[in-house]
Amino acid sequence: HEVLFNKELTEYIDSYDGRNQEPIVFPAKIPILLTQGAEGIAVGMSTRILPHNLTELLNAEIAYLRDQTTQLYPDFPTGGKIDVSGYQDGNGKVLVRAKIDTKDPKRIIIREIPYGTTTESLISSIEDAIRKNKVKVSAIQDYTAEHVEIELKLARGVYSEDVVETLYAFTECEVSISAQFMLIQDNKPRVLSVTEVLQQNVDQLINILTAELRLEKNKLKERLHARTLEQLFIENRIYKVIEEQTTNEDIHTSVHEGLSPYSDEIGRDVTEEDIETLLKIPIRRISLYDIQRAQKEMREIRKRLREINKHLKQIIPYAIDFLEGILDRYGTQFARRTEIESFSKIDVRQAAKRDIKLRYDSKNGYLGYAVNGESLFEISQYDRILVIRKDGTYSVIDTPDKLFVGRGMLHCGFINEEEIYNVVYKDKKGFAYIKRCHIQKFILNKVYNLNPENTKLLKFTTVSEKKI
Repeated sequence: HEVLFNKELTEYIDSYDGRNQEPIVFPAKIPILLTQGAEGIAVGMSTRILPHNLTELLNAEIAYLRDQTTQLYPDFPTGGKIDVSGYQDGNGKVLVRAKIDTKDPKRIIIREIPYGTTTESLISSIEDAIRKNKVKVSAIQDYTAEHVEIELKLARGVYSEDVVETLYAFTECEVSISAQFMLIQDNKPRVLSVTEVLQQNVDQLINILTAELRLEKNKLKERLHARTLEQLFIENRIYKVIEEQTTNEDIHTSVHEGLSPYSDEIGRDVTEEDIETLLKIPIRRISLYDIQRAQKEMREIRKRLREINKHLKQIIPYAIDFLEGILDRYGTQFARRTEIESFSKIDVRQAAKRDIKLRYDSKNGYLGYAVNGESLFEISQYDRILVIRKDGTYSVIDTPDKLFVGRGMLHCGFINEEEIYNVVYKDKKGFAYIKRCHIQKFILNKVYNLNPENTKLLKFTTVSEKKI
């Protein structure tokens, strides 16, 4: 359905006589590729075309025919919510969320799931988050039948509004989908946009409608020609001249001669096939020939031919009427399922609850949540910690379970780019220096020096501590 008309098809339409040629099947007249989407992968390239709403696609095609601009966004059969700010006309990313009912403060019900997930995979992701203590849910019940209904019962002391963000952060209740609109065009892979493909679809629709009208026109002309010959053959009793002929050749010649005075009415040459058709008319049909009914049929054919010629001259309005007719018949059956909203991807570090105690064993020099020692503060597994050691070296690390940082650790806390650190050190000559700095750029787990090499750290404070 995405293949444009070629020269052979155009020549076929021009030569179609409605009798000896096999009928042709035209490509689909709706943008199936954009409606259903597609996904595939090959060596060094891949494509992922997201599905769109049929009603919106038809409206966009009408807008294109009227030289108007529109913007199309995905619409998924699974419903849910979508943020399209990064869609980039089919070559970007979208965030898709489940539709969650939080009316009951102690119970959450998932009504619609993100595209690309299933109820089984979604429940599995929630169970995994529960095991890792990321989501406070006590029980899961799946009541899905015709419609999705997954019930989450919350733990004691936990309420719906506290759990929603963690569901989006740690489960398949929120997924990011990357789209790449790669197609094969002219036997070569090309990255196109939704708008470009839609416009090509409309151009093809014009070709299809034009070809159909021309095909119908050719059929009607052949039909009108046959009815005209039949009328002249019967009304002027040309069939009488064959009674005295003895050979088939003489019969054909006499019919030719009988029709020749009416060549202006016929409009084109009479072929041998036309004569064979006339000679096969049964006597009963000749005797019961209804002149008025035949003339009425011919008037209707001529009327339709005038309509077709008008449509061919004004093919754009005809195409618009065709699309509006589809919308009138089927538009209400294809309402948008996925709600378009604006929301940002939730940072797992912000969503994670800080309920793990970070401890420091000053005697042995170990730091972590699996260490027996002095409790410093509460953290989550996604936090990053700044550690400044006794010798003036520092590093930024992920939340450790047990890490050796040395005895006499000077500072441990969350990384804060606005914090000011004060350092007093002396060099080999005994001169003392003061340094004030921020820690803003770093490589995770890499060791840095606060004070220059070959110097000795004398004092360290932060702005929140006492001045030097």
